[in-house]
Order: sequence, then C-alpha cells, then structure tokens
Amino acid sequence: MEIQMVRPSVYTRAPEDEEVGMTIRDIEEDFVIEIIRDDMSISSPEEEIEEDDDLVYFSSPVSDTFGSLYEIGEVAQRMDVSMSVHTPYYMDLGNEDILAETCMENLRHAALITNALNGSTVVTSLGLYETEDRESVDARIYENLADMMDWWDYEGIKPKLGIEISGHQETFGSLEQILDLCDEFENIVPVLNFPRHHSRTGGSLLEVQDFIDVIETVQPYSKGSVYSQFSGVEHSEGEERKLTPLKKGDLRFETLADALTEISPDITIISCSPLLEHDAMYMRIIEERVFSKKVAKNLKEIRKQAAKAEE
Repeated sequence: MEIQMVRPSVYTRAPEDEEVGMTIRDIEEDFVIEIIRDDMSISSPEEEIEEDDDLVYFSSPVSDTFGSLYEIGEVAQRMDVSMSVHTPYYMDLGNEDILAETCMENLRHAALITNALNGSTVVTSLGLYETEDRESVDARIYENLADMMDWWDYEGIKPKLGIEISGHQETFGSLEQILDLCDEFENIVPVLNFPRHHSRTGGSLLEVQDFIDVIETVQPYSKGSVYSQFSGVEHSEGEERKLTPLKKGDLRFETLADALTEISPDITIISCSPLLEHDAMYMRIIEERVFSKKVAKNLKEIRKQAAKAEE
C-alpha cells in the first residue's frame, strides 16, 4: 500500500503547557512530526519537548497523530501489508530557490512517516530541466541528495529512497539516470514506473521479453524486492500524455503478467491508475489467471510425458 502525501500543509506552534516533557509520539491533539529548537530540527520521536521549542505539525495529516503511525505499522505487519509513502507529486531538487528547500523538507517528512510505519520505501521524483543548462540542474540534484542521504544515515532511517522514472524528456528521471544515482548512493533504489518508462522510451514495452529485460536490468539495484508502478498510459513522441485505466493504450498488463509468470521476480506492483483500487484488484485477477494457465499447461505436459513412459 502506497500512501500519497499529495500537498502537505505544514505549520509551527508553541507547545501547550501539558506537552512540555512529552515526546511527539505522546501528543494526541495534532500530528506533530518534529521539534524546532534553537533554529535546529529535531526528528527523534524520543526527544522530550522543552518549553521554548516550536512544534512542526501537519494540518491535513495521513493519520490522527504521529504516534498512531507505529500502531498502523504493527497492524500492517500482522496483515502482511508492505507500506510505502509517495512524496508530493511536484518535487524539484534541482531548483535554485526556496522551492528546493521545501521539497527537501517534504522528503524528510515522508521519510519520518515511512520509518514510523516500518515501511519499505519512500517514493519520489526529483526535478525539471527548466533551463538548457542540464549539467547545473543535475549537479544541484546530486548535491541535495548527498545532503539528504547524510541526514538519512544520521537519523537511522530504515526505508530505502526510491527514485521514480519520469515520463517526460524535460524531467530528470530516465532509467539510466536513476541507475547512476543508485551507483552513487547506497540507500537509493529505482522505482520502475512501467507506464512512464514506456512513454519516455517511445513505447518500448510491447513484448514479454521487453518486460523481462527491464525488470532484470533493475533487479541488481533494488536491494530486495523490485518496487514498481503500473497503469495504462497515453503517450506520443517520447512523452507521457496521461495515465489511463488498464484497458486503454498499448501498454498491456497481460503481457507483464506473462513476464512475471516466466521469471517469477520478487516484485511489488503499485496501481497508479485513475481507477486506483479497481485496477489494483483487476491486475491481481489477471496475474492469477495467467499463472493458473501456466500451471495447467505444465500439468498437462507432465501427464503427457507420464503416459508416454507407461507405453
């Protein structure tokens, strides 16, 4: 299950008298995610709140309180549900102004939420090429990611940072760029967004082998399960136009299901379809149907060989 942060509204306030000495896990009135003390951010959920602190809180949070995330994570684990969080969909770590700082803050908050949920992955995109100087944009993205991953290690964040393939040529996020990041930073993994890779590469995922090739390309970088996303898509000239329900467009889940059945990878597939829950269940039905046909075919062949042996 991937939680979407959408557009978080973050504010600060002074602590109430009764909150002094508590931790952010204990607060039951607001979703407080960190403490500001002497112009420094304190993210530890075990840090006690002091009188002169400021508290950073969400006005529209993903749950009632920060402390409740730990309970949700425990329930998810018992139900065998892997949790992840997607940052706001407009992210730009290559920007020169305050926008990049805001995006870095959103990324930190997503990491803290995912960590409290005992989740697997924080999913994000990285930025746009708004000028022709792509090298400068790339340099700022690498610099900001280096700072982020230093903070990641310092805070002991356990989930991986997943960088999502982009469906637009003017956005950082080709598969090759993301794999380069994975080589550079230890805790970064690729997020194989099938419709966007399909769009960006001019409709390259048509045959079973096409899917097998791209899955096997990202597997060595995935540090466990390949994290992926799927929907239908409309595209032209190497550009994603819009994501669509599963039954529309030339990107077919049935073909991916054949590939999954053939190579049996450890893979997570998140529905990013406009028909979110419907197409998630529909994909599961298709995959089970394809797998059942393969099993039936194999059993038929086994019986055939056994019959020949008895003759």
